[in-house]
Amino acid sequence: MRIGIDLGGTSIKGGIVDEDGNIILEKSLKTVKGKDENGDRICNGIIKIIRELIEEKNISINQVNLIGIGVPGNVDYKNGIVGRCVNLHWENVHLGNILEKEFGVKVLIDNDANVAAGAEYLFGSTKKANSTLLVTLGTGVGGGAVLNGKIYRGINGAAMEIGHTIVGENFYNCSCGNNGCLETFTSATAIIKYAIKLIEEGRKTIITDIVNGNLNDIDAKIVFNAARKDDVVALEVLDRFVKYLAIGINNAISILDVDSIVIGGGVSAGCDLFMDKLINEINRIKLFKDIPFCTIRKANLGNSAGIIGAAMLDRI
Repeated sequence: MRIGIDLGGTSIKGGIVDEDGNIILEKSLKTVKGKDENGDRICNGIIKIIRELIEEKNISINQVNLIGIGVPGNVDYKNGIVGRCVNLHWENVHLGNILEKEFGVKVLIDNDANVAAGAEYLFGSTKKANSTLLVTLGTGVGGGAVLNGKIYRGINGAAMEIGHTIVGENFYNCSCGNNGCLETFTSATAIIKYAIKLIEEGRKTIITDIVNGNLNDIDAKIVFNAARKDDVVALEVLDRFVKYLAIGINNAISILDVDSIVIGGGVSAGCDLFMDKLINEINRIKLFKDIPFCTIRKANLGNSAGIIGAAMLDRI
């Protein structure tokens, strides 16, 4: 048996996973908000979930081969240290050491996008590929690569931050402080911000009616649904999103030359709207016109990827 933990800014999800990547039992709880520099409160939540999983499954901790954790931040994989995680207010939290002392089981920790990429490679949409890239489109934009069968982490665990590659000049700065980051064009946040910008400029759209004039209620799903109804503003937001996502992915293709790219995260729910347009745009701007580029498709493990990938970190 293995235990995988998907640690996020809003919730902690954990599951018992078998050797074939099946989640046998799953639990979750809300992530404690507020300052938690030493990690005590969130660590206690992780410990609580692990204990509940073991007790409900009626197994001993000695039957657990590995505890793996995916974290939304920079991770020192070799030493089990979370270097910096803005959403959790963490700096240099020795999470691996804390949990190994608590349970006496091997603990591995990695960036959440790496974890999801590993899950898709082992059991999901890139299972038969050699080298792959997962692009996660959510509140921000993340990336995880499996190159020649191994997760690529870089020297300092900071590799594949595709969301913070600069792809253009934007009307607002990224949370990292830079202007022009990919995630300011292609995340759910970016979609919402650009839709609001157009509405505040006086553009007419059914989006305003859907949210009864309260622009704070706009989300990416609402914008995509409006695009499905051929709303002009929503379609303009979609076209801009596709343009810059194509630039970001094309850059990655030029650097990595992987054989498969998959799109995950909450925004991937709109793949029926944008996937064909995205592929056409990448084909239009790619460098080597005579060379077929990698396959591009939607990731298929969904929200389960974080738990499954974390549980399998010693295999990838």
